[in-house]
Amino acid sequence: EVQLVESGGGMVQPGGSLRLSCAASGFTFTNWHMRWYRQAPGKERELVAAIASDGGNTHYADSVKDRFTIARDNAKNTVYLHMNKLKSEDTAVYYCNVRFWDREDYWGQGTQVTVSS
Repeated sequence: EVQLVESGGGMVQPGGSLRLSCAASGFTFTNWHMRWYRQAPGKERELVAAIASDGGNTHYADSVKDRFTIARDNAKNTVYLHMNKLKSEDTAVYYCNVRFWDREDYWGQGTQVTVSS
């Protein structure tokens, strides 16, 4: 079965950095785009970053552009989200996502990122 397992979240001070990881299994990882979403309390889930199956194209939300970097290691079936210069508004649960045939979504369990002094 499809499994996505996030890790790397935690507490960090404003301006700090974290690297999130998403370990994927149960599908041909190299065939599919991967995405990171986040959801903060009281807010809708939002797309943070996306990366093409071969890593050749990436997308970032305006709020994280130039601070976050999405990357993937197809040999390890893992997608990463490098987060730098973190702000309090980055506090959220971060979810890894894969979407099959533009309609079938699978999600990880989420990992909490808290940015606070």
